[in-house]
Amino acid sequence: MDIRILRYFLAVAQEENITRAAESLHISQPSLSKQIMELEDELGKKLLIRGKRKITLTEEGILLRERAEDIVALVDKTEREISSDCGTVSGEIVIGGTIPKTLLQAAANIQKRYPDVTFQFFSGDATDVTERLDHGNLDFAVLLQPIDNSKYEYIPLPDGSLWGVLMRFDSEYAKFSEIRKEQLIKMPLILHRRIGLQQIIADWAETDIDKLNVTATYNVIHGSPASFVENGIGYFLATRDMLSPALDNSVVFRPLYPKLEVQYNLVWKRRNIFSKGSKAFLDIVRELLK
Repeated sequence: MDIRILRYFLAVAQEENITRAAESLHISQPSLSKQIMELEDELGKKLLIRGKRKITLTEEGILLRERAEDIVALVDKTEREISSDCGTVSGEIVIGGTIPKTLLQAAANIQKRYPDVTFQFFSGDATDVTERLDHGNLDFAVLLQPIDNSKYEYIPLPDGSLWGVLMRFDSEYAKFSEIRKEQLIKMPLILHRRIGLQQIIADWAETDIDKLNVTATYNVIHGSPASFVENGIGYFLATRDMLSPALDNSVVFRPLYPKLEVQYNLVWKRRNIFSKGSKAFLDIVRELLK
């Protein structure tokens, strides 16, 4: 598969229209249509559903778009790293996951020292982040324990946060300053879909995962999760750093007791070949931790 054709396909997927995609690519519409049809022939699958008003993707098209985005991003990243000035520290550093204060401070420090270094932060759950890290689209990831030592190297970060429950201010449990095991088991819970995190909660509560009353799961929450609680779906189990410092008046956060703390780790692939910028960033993180 030609990288150029993948770029063409992504343009069509984004514009949802062959004519607009051709204009954005500065090529003729017939030529673009021919290239996409040849791609479908090469793969032996229909990628596009050509409607009267817009183009939509088939299931195979959706899969190709996800893979093509990763492939094109990796090619672009590699080209930038190779073509950069060998004598300068520059380029883009891509980090996935929840970015704690230590790494934000390291990012600020490296930009003061090396102004040509830029950052891209990717938001996603652990599955999305580790997949991109494995494919080389991320330089680093921020993950919770346990870390697979056979695949990754990592540095434990001093940043942590407490697990707790976000609930309506008029909930029967809001009068308590902390939430105990016997109370949590009774609650209809909204919690992270990652089995490893569910197991941590179950172990803390000294019960089995299937005995938790899970009414809904999430992977990444954009914006405040308060609306989930306000509308009565359940009690939102999360770490305090996931929530804004100032909560809505309609909700309250109560930490778990005994305390259950989450610890972040900066993770990268074993035997990874770092760019100058990524190596400098890692050095600065280690300086901060000293």
